[in-house]
Amino acid sequence: MRPLQRVTAFALSASAFLCLSAVASAQRRAAPAPKRAADASRHSKEAAEVLRRIMSVPEKEIPRDLLESAEAVAVCPGVLKAAFIVGGRKGACVISRRTLKRQWGAPAFYNLAGGSIGAQVGGAKTDYVLLFMNAEALKGLMEDKFEIGGEAEATAGPVGRAAGASTNPRLSAGIVTYSRSKGAFLGVSLKGVAITPDNDLNEAFYGKKASELIRGQADTPVPTQVRALPLALARYSVRLPN
Repeated sequence: MRPLQRVTAFALSASAFLCLSAVASAQRRAAPAPKRAADASRHSKEAAEVLRRIMSVPEKEIPRDLLESAEAVAVCPGVLKAAFIVGGRKGACVISRRTLKRQWGAPAFYNLAGGSIGAQVGGAKTDYVLLFMNAEALKGLMEDKFEIGGEAEATAGPVGRAAGASTNPRLSAGIVTYSRSKGAFLGVSLKGVAITPDNDLNEAFYGKKASELIRGQADTPVPTQVRALPLALARYSVRLPN
């Protein structure tokens, strides 16, 4: 082989190697690690189960008109509250937003943390559901951190299927909150609670930050591993006949 041909062949081989390396790297980024995919799937399934239990008792369920009107829903299963005089909360939240076609989009992963001061004893786990009723309420989810009762106004939501008929679907607050207690304690409140994105998980699973997932409203397929919550929301946000 002549020198020029050898140089050309080497250049082509090097170019092909770089292209293959780039493709392999992109594939590694696109495919989440098995453990991270399992984490994402578990969070979505736990959130779906919380919603199922809440909606299984019609006289105590979240009014479906409210779910139908919500722009996004956050479900935070098993938030731990250990308290004696000074209380604190910590847990994970899964949040699904409406797409342009009013479907429920791929869930984003967040953390919930905060504290309160009062006469509290014991410890408990509580499930929380937060309904974001308008675009203004969603702005906080696109930040690195926002505080309920601080940057975002919240109110306790009405309970029961019949409550939806006589309630303004959007109420006066941007966020409507619910809780489901698994233990006994006093001083339950979401005021002062901060919600922050779990971008370690979001980027590992989606290759995107939480803010990108919440901001995007494209009707793209939801990954199979995390369909549990969007499917549950689709089921329970359908208005039932009177």
